[in-house]
Amino acid sequence: MESFNFYSPTEFVFGKDRENEVGKYVKKFGGTRVLIHYGGKSALKSGLIDRVKASLDVEGIGHFELGGVQPNPKDTKIYEGIELVKKTGVDFILAVGGGSTIDSSKAIAVGSLYDGDFWDFYCRKAEIKRALPVGVVLTIAAAGSEGSGASVVTKVEGGLKRDIGTDLIRPRFAIENPALLCTLPAYQTACGITDIMAHIFERYFTNTPEVEVGDRLCEGLLLTMLKEGPRVIADPNNYEARANIMWAGTVAHNDIIGCGRSQDWNSHAIEHELSGMYDCAHGAGLAVIMPAWMEYVMHHNVMRFAQMATRVFGVEMDFENPEATAKEGICRFRKFLKSIGMPINFEELGAKEEDIPTLVDKLNPGDGWGFLPLKRADVTAIYKIAAHATTEGGAS
Repeated sequence: MESFNFYSPTEFVFGKDRENEVGKYVKKFGGTRVLIHYGGKSALKSGLIDRVKASLDVEGIGHFELGGVQPNPKDTKIYEGIELVKKTGVDFILAVGGGSTIDSSKAIAVGSLYDGDFWDFYCRKAEIKRALPVGVVLTIAAAGSEGSGASVVTKVEGGLKRDIGTDLIRPRFAIENPALLCTLPAYQTACGITDIMAHIFERYFTNTPEVEVGDRLCEGLLLTMLKEGPRVIADPNNYEARANIMWAGTVAHNDIIGCGRSQDWNSHAIEHELSGMYDCAHGAGLAVIMPAWMEYVMHHNVMRFAQMATRVFGVEMDFENPEATAKEGICRFRKFLKSIGMPINFEELGAKEEDIPTLVDKLNPGDGWGFLPLKRADVTAIYKIAAHATTEGGAS
């Protein structure tokens, strides 16, 4: 295990009706004028925004609204938010939604205190030194952005999807009421489950030896998703299943499971180009890319994949042929994704094989880092596996 520092200052407020306490927590963390940032009409129709505003009113906290965040949050909405913050003197950003809304809120938080273009941070032209505080009322279990110091947004011009990472944008608090998830469509729920599993796998596949604690934490979370995913797809109102998935999503990405170990994140980078080009759901893109990446890099450490297969997917270990065990584990992962309604290849996702060169051109793969460092030819091969994947394993 490697040496590490673990810092996760977010206060998590979990349980039924806890969104009614949002005003108290904004006040606790110094907010006096709040931008309520949210996505579609569901937050309004459900009465959630009204409950949030009522709670802020009780504490005497002024508030402004900016809705309309889209999946794969766009820079155009972020510019709008930054302008509103500077005009009104907002000193706290409150994200009411899922990962897209939270990531957009984080971008507004850093851009509002910067004289230049906030995109400078996402293309590594400037260093983040200040940010407005961010709070969250979570409505989708998926991205884990409620507990992370990361943000991923899309620049409309060029369809570029890029990220930032700094503890300055870790939310001060995150309110998590599993009951708010019950109205989610099954597809969105499945996308969230996939995203959570991908966050776990990005940490699980490591080159660091002797990380049993982290391995067991990862495996426990993955087993939870295998159990609770089908339950919540079958019964959207299953509060306990929703609760387990919601908390798993947070734990999967606040990095406690990544302590003391190298991590990958190449699968996320490869997927970002898919959702940047086709505007598909991030979880759906990961469902196509992650197993393809696994197939391509498996030989780098077959025994780690065999460990995943036996401990997570219940494959019987073939000691004479561990590769067969590893392949079966990847196959069962794909079948699970298919069973909850996820796409597993380009056609099902709506992507085109002829676009692979363009996807690769946009990508800046992390040469020299990750489970297995990737170059252009490697990424091209992974996209081609993903283009023709089947539930029987590998390309058809």
